[in-house]
Amino acid sequence: MSAPLGPIMVDIEGLELSSEDCELLQHPLVGGVIFFARNYHNRAQLQELIAAIRALRPELLLAVDQEGGRVQRFRDEFTRLPSLQSLSARASQKQLRDVGWLLAAELLAVGVDFSFAPVLDADDAYSRVIGDRSFCADPKRLTAFVRPFIQGMREAGMAATGKHFPGHGHVLEDSHMELPEDGRTLDQVMESDALPFIDCIGTSELDAVMPAHIHFVNVDDRPVGFSRYWLQDILRGRLGFDGVIISDDLSMKGAAIIGGYGERIRAALEAGCDMGVVCNNREGAREALAALQGFVPQPESRVRLSAMRGRPSITAWAELETNARWHRTRDWLSTWHH
Repeated sequence: MSAPLGPIMVDIEGLELSSEDCELLQHPLVGGVIFFARNYHNRAQLQELIAAIRALRPELLLAVDQEGGRVQRFRDEFTRLPSLQSLSARASQKQLRDVGWLLAAELLAVGVDFSFAPVLDADDAYSRVIGDRSFCADPKRLTAFVRPFIQGMREAGMAATGKHFPGHGHVLEDSHMELPEDGRTLDQVMESDALPFIDCIGTSELDAVMPAHIHFVNVDDRPVGFSRYWLQDILRGRLGFDGVIISDDLSMKGAAIIGGYGERIRAALEAGCDMGVVCNNREGAREALAALQGFVPQPESRVRLSAMRGRPSITAWAELETNARWHRTRDWLSTWHH
């Protein structure tokens, strides 16, 4: 039986593990690593880095933002993926499923457990941060695109993470830079932006949900990712979601209203997150870990997190290169003008 997973996901500094990285990753409250473009030179280097992490702590969850379009951390030697919005405009249901499968299969083949995908935000380029990361502008139509994409991811053996609950596409502000405020009522949100989440949760298609750093001022006094009302009463209670809740990056400016990193991680976990992401600020990660000394995760939280581990149907890149579905999907994507 593997060791229990800690409730904090951290990042590492470069292309290989430093002594400081190793010290951080061995902290018992660390449960995962998120990769960025700075951690990637080529596939061989990435696999060496992953092997080094696995040798240190094999149980850690390894994740990346690999959505397609402008959010794709691993590019050279991986298939270049179009934005979800341009994909939905061109792809059939089968092609959507194949692209979801390819995205997941490539990551799993090198040892990454999951991507924080797909984006369930509805947007037509109004939001500074979502834009063409969204499948479409109409939340009522979005589920028809996202379902085959998730099906493909799951066929490859990857858990699907819907973000950013209950929808980030309606606000202009980028929560990396400031805390967006949305003045709609709960009913207005649930009847619009939240529909793709409601649909996918209702059919048990989402394994994880990432809440948005958005303050719905007429719903609760805290941003969604720190709100027991949003996470416990609405997401768990009203919608019946029983999967993993993973915070968006707690280093984002949208999280700063809660206080320092210690306050942020405690508030996220107390609200109902199973794991908090603290990246791009090493001192912040240390503060978060220090604030959780003596913290004991709930047993059900650990069980939920363990379900995020990759279950690859293809375990090596060489297998992908002999796979007809991979070649067919790559050939179709190669006709794209990125």
